[in-house]
Amino acid sequence: MASSDFIQRSPRSAGTSSTSPNPSARRAEPSEDSPGGSTTIRDRSPGSAYALLSRQVRSAGLLRHRPLSSVTALAVTLLLLAGGWAAFLLIGDSWWQLTVAAVLAFAFTQCGFRGHEAGHRQLFHGKRANDATGLVFGNLFIGLGFGWWVAKHNRHHAHPNQVGRDPDIETGAVVFIDHEARGRTGVTGFITRHQASLFFPMLLLEGWALHVATFRALRRGRTSAPAPLAVEALALLVHVAAYLTVVLMVLSPLKALVFVVVQQALFGLYMGVSFAPNHKGMAMPGEHDRPDFLRGQVLTSRNVRGGRVIDFVLGGLNYQIEHHLFPSMPRTALPAAQPLIRAYCAELDLPYAQTGLVDSYRQALRHLHAVGAPLRAERRA
Repeated sequence: MASSDFIQRSPRSAGTSSTSPNPSARRAEPSEDSPGGSTTIRDRSPGSAYALLSRQVRSAGLLRHRPLSSVTALAVTLLLLAGGWAAFLLIGDSWWQLTVAAVLAFAFTQCGFRGHEAGHRQLFHGKRANDATGLVFGNLFIGLGFGWWVAKHNRHHAHPNQVGRDPDIETGAVVFIDHEARGRTGVTGFITRHQASLFFPMLLLEGWALHVATFRALRRGRTSAPAPLAVEALALLVHVAAYLTVVLMVLSPLKALVFVVVQQALFGLYMGVSFAPNHKGMAMPGEHDRPDFLRGQVLTSRNVRGGRVIDFVLGGLNYQIEHHLFPSMPRTALPAAQPLIRAYCAELDLPYAQTGLVDSYRQALRHLHAVGAPLRAERRA
């Protein structure tokens, strides 16, 4: 979907849905014939689309915190992490540790999911409890800066997939924006021409890239400061020191090197494949487009269908539309919110993107392939 599909909006009209079939209507018309007996609100008045959806979601209790579920998720994640390190110590100096590397990569990413939830204050009502959880599961357990990530991720949520505003589509090794691919030569040009086929292999470096970005942000003081910079830095240093000490105490130098490389590579790959389906290949508003909040979040996001296994493996990120509309909604409430929000989008004739996991990757890779097409054409000319 091109950026022209996003309406230009003035501040006074923000929140209006351009897809409303009757924008002149002023009154809400509750209907009891919606699926599951819930009330579908048919209000079409300007500025009301998201407000009415929010009221419906709130009245269903879907924004209430669920501390018991949060504690359970944190405990399960902690057990995964502790179990991985316990297996590492028990196995000792053996190449079988590469299996443990995969287990710890999985556990690290699950810790990242808990940090994501803490950053959105999904876990607990109080800010301090969420920030403390984010620092422990992010900085201390996996070596990723919680403050840096919150600052970056908030910018993404404010302008998802928007050219010049969303940090997640800034040009780097991978190019997501057509015009920014032009003129790339040498190694970067080669990567851009073949970025669709190189995308998954490059994700093996994502873990390292996140660590580097964390330390750069701390050095420059660019974090959202949920805790003093010194506390964040100390937690990161403790993680690095403990991680390397344990690995080097148990494994020979060669095995230690291979273990670290494999564990961090699989961690980056898992993180990457968890986040890649969410927006890649979806609508990309131009830098000066001003879509209303509802359209801006729904049209740039993609859901991945699946059952409880997909929910667990992707950390709830497969409900990306619901998450972007209500970032503070607890992860366990997202499945219940989905039919309500999907029905509401249907009421507004607003496209609601959902597909299977494999097809979500296919769509993302198709977009990357298209971005690199002009460079391939130049190469052939």
